[in-house]
Amino acid sequence: MYSSVVHLARANPFNAPHLQLVHDGLAGPRSDPAVPPGPPRRSRNLAAAAVEEYSCEYGSAKFYALCGFGGVLSCGLTHTAVVPLDLVKCRMQVDPQKYKGIFNGFSVTLKEDGFRGLAKGGAPTFIGYSLQGLCKFGFYEVFKVLYSNMLGEENAYLWRTSLYLAASASAEFFADIALAPMEAAKVRIQTQPGYANTLRDAAPKMYKEEGLKAFYKGVAPLWMRQIPYTMMKFACFERTVEALYKFVVPKPRSECSKPEQLVVTFVAGYIAGVFCAIVSHPADSVVSVLNKEKGSSASQVLKRLGFRGVWKGLFARIIMIGTLTALQWFIYDSVKVYFRLPRPPPPEMPESLKKKLGYTQ
Repeated sequence: MYSSVVHLARANPFNAPHLQLVHDGLAGPRSDPAVPPGPPRRSRNLAAAAVEEYSCEYGSAKFYALCGFGGVLSCGLTHTAVVPLDLVKCRMQVDPQKYKGIFNGFSVTLKEDGFRGLAKGGAPTFIGYSLQGLCKFGFYEVFKVLYSNMLGEENAYLWRTSLYLAASASAEFFADIALAPMEAAKVRIQTQPGYANTLRDAAPKMYKEEGLKAFYKGVAPLWMRQIPYTMMKFACFERTVEALYKFVVPKPRSECSKPEQLVVTFVAGYIAGVFCAIVSHPADSVVSVLNKEKGSSASQVLKRLGFRGVWKGLFARIIMIGTLTALQWFIYDSVKVYFRLPRPPPPEMPESLKKKLGYTQ
């Protein structure tokens, strides 16, 4: 069974096509009777060296584990770094009369709590989003391979945007279950003055008041917020990278250095982050209010906030999520480079599909 899974992973359309063809002995130089053939051994050795540069196979258990570790670093570190901005954003959402804007929010918070007050919720943020990143990025790679194998090579290429959307939505479903308890504690600490200053104080108090429900009552609104966000984050990023290499970058990805590839990753991540912030902001507002109040449902909060209310704090969130998403993709891709993981190039149309469409003879 394991060998069949490995075989499917190798055959998936997101694998590096050139290296795979060389490995299978199908991509040697064409013979021309007018030109003497080059030394085949040399090109085979170079191809073998290129394959051997990876520390593991694409789709292997080690690959998924290291991708999950990259997700831990990318989400845990970045979300913790923007805790002050997240704190002000949450307070603007739950108390817009007091925190009238992003700059006013920082000013009021500094006056009342000092600089230490801006770091409230740091511990649950780091723990929660590290767990979320583990599931988000690790499971995304798993589901991407799984769904591409189910579709087959040609359909996986034709329906690649839908593939990205489905794989990211599936991964985020599990990621939010891991995030929900820490997100609930974070919002209580940040938005309820005097409730608790640390996770160690907040968690027992929440359990005593409402039991396990206190930690998971926000999971449905989290799905409403995070699943559209993650679908946009991954699909927009994948297609933006594809477009940048096709229309903007003046040379193929294979000819770009690792730093140049990481710059493309950062730019594509920021573009994706702006769209992520917009599509997920209304649900984010509902989550912030819901985790602050006792006994309210998501529909009740949404009705009370109204259309204008759910868009409060959008500018702050665009800045935060745009920067966050760009840094997350940059860190994640850097982890792949550091551990020498396979990083397949943007997908290309399979030869069989080119023949069907009449692009090749």
